[in-house]
Amino acid sequence: MNKRILELEKQAIDALWHKPFSMEQFREKFAEVIVRECMRMCDVAQVGYLTHGHTLQGEGCQGAKRYISDWFEVEE
Repeated sequence: MNKRILELEKQAIDALWHKPFSMEQFREKFAEVIVRECMRMCDVAQVGYLTHGHTLQGEGCQGAKRYISDWFEVEE
């Protein structure tokens, strides 16, 4: 596994550490953390596009973020 995936796995564990959790709960949290990271990367890409004057592409990033949020049913 690459370093970033391991960091996301740790985030999922840290979110659940305060109580015993099942593998099912861990899988759900890990998936949520990955989806949120994808949504965050849409924000990062948007900033890059807008910084260079590419408004349409920047708006597309937010559209992609909303689509990801809706598809995986994870709140923005």
